[in-house]
Amino acid sequence: MKNKKSNQQIESFSAVKWDAGNLILLDQRRLPNDVVYLRYDSIFDVAAAIKEMVVRGAPAIGITAAYAVVLAAISAYKDSPNSWRQNIEKGLQELAAARPTAVNLNWAIKKMRNEFHSIDGDPQEILLKLAIKIHNDDITANHEMGRLGAELINPNSEVITHCNAGALATGGYGTALGVIRAAYKKGLLNKVYASETRPWFQGARLTSWELEQDGIPVSLLIDSAVSDLMRSENISWLIVGSDRITANGDVANKIGTYSHALSANYHNIKVMVVAPASTIDMTIKSGKKIPIENRPSNEIMTFETSKTVANQIEILNPAFDITPSSLVDYIVTEKGIIHKPNAEKMHAIFG
Repeated sequence: MKNKKSNQQIESFSAVKWDAGNLILLDQRRLPNDVVYLRYDSIFDVAAAIKEMVVRGAPAIGITAAYAVVLAAISAYKDSPNSWRQNIEKGLQELAAARPTAVNLNWAIKKMRNEFHSIDGDPQEILLKLAIKIHNDDITANHEMGRLGAELINPNSEVITHCNAGALATGGYGTALGVIRAAYKKGLLNKVYASETRPWFQGARLTSWELEQDGIPVSLLIDSAVSDLMRSENISWLIVGSDRITANGDVANKIGTYSHALSANYHNIKVMVVAPASTIDMTIKSGKKIPIENRPSNEIMTFETSKTVANQIEILNPAFDITPSSLVDYIVTEKGIIHKPNAEKMHAIFG
């Protein structure tokens, strides 16, 4: 069940909140024109919200999933105190299937599920405490990643970022934008360029909006202009987030990241991937094994002409691509920085 509340100021870019037994999500489909919060009390509605992009960004999805497990446990225990663990399973399965690429979703569900065996009686207090910890730990990790990543950046730098890896994609502060925020605060950044990120325009609607709110100089450009910008301007870094990083350092991120990384490599621009440890998936050896979400074709049918063509041809709409570790200069996590990532270096930190 959902209630809308609009025309209110955003509070510290809070994408996810918990309020008196309900999960509150900032509807990111409506930004930046409308700030609308949606209220949820059902795990099935939360699963739909994740699938429909109300909330997005791997860390934010993981946090949302943790709170969704709490909602499911509250409902299941109320209906049947002795069999809530069994009755919660259908909801957990639907939640886990909402978006297949971002590993944080299933990471959070597994973390919450591991707590089930220790619960005697009403599960709400124990599970909510863990969900809040997951949320707070992510914010702490973001600030640490911001600090570490900013140490790599030289004064008078100009950087490019793709998609949105800011406060809206996390528990708060951001991964890639956390580094950008920290570097700007230290006086190291002159300019940020945000690529628009079709077809959902996360760069245009979300990243540019976040940076503007913080007073950080930002220019928006179309995705296909990134290579030319790297050629013509004094760009120092491509800084992005990630939805899953494999055991050899391959990176799954928003579609377009791979082409931007190729261009950066050609133009001798460094590539920094910023992601929490919860995004590392050491069970997958390389990016070839990461499931890539293919989204509905109607998301890219923006103009009437494209709608006409779409009736006649196949439409491809992959949500993510894989950037091989050979194109990545640094992976920054709260556990440390990996320079020129490979399987050996990943294993040394993440086991």
